[in-house]
Amino acid sequence: TRTDGYGGDLAGRGRLLERVVREVRAVIPEGMPLLIRVSATDWVDGGWDVDECAKLLGGLKGQGIDFVDVSSGGLDPRARMPAGPGYQVALAGRIRNGTGLPVGAVGLITTVEQIEQILLNGSADAVSLGRLLLRDPYWPSRNLPANARRIPRQYLRAY
Repeated sequence: TRTDGYGGDLAGRGRLLERVVREVRAVIPEGMPLLIRVSATDWVDGGWDVDECAKLLGGLKGQGIDFVDVSSGGLDPRARMPAGPGYQVALAGRIRNGTGLPVGAVGLITTVEQIEQILLNGSADAVSLGRLLLRDPYWPSRNLPANARRIPRQYLRAY
């Protein structure tokens, strides 16, 4: 547990993110979106949780954050993550509802149906398909409806 100006209460624990947002916003071109990634919870009893994360981000909303990529856990060996299909999507929804900021969802999102449900029910504004695309980089093109496939002519020999 930190005891300096970057630890302790929520204001202290959010100070680094606040400084980074302010400094980055000051040097990027006007109109360029500022996207951040947060860990909404560490999945440890008594640790960082999604309510604190939403409160922190809500306080930073007016400082120029345009989009929040919501992830979780992975740092503390005591974490008890309920990993399963879409297990982090609800966290993104809570951040979105608690802050009004656009969010992206992650976490074992592996089917077109999952993606559609996440976007249509308002849990997130975007989805990220990290490990899925590492395993199968052509997954998006293979899962497009046939009438939506627009393969540039020069690439057709690859299909």
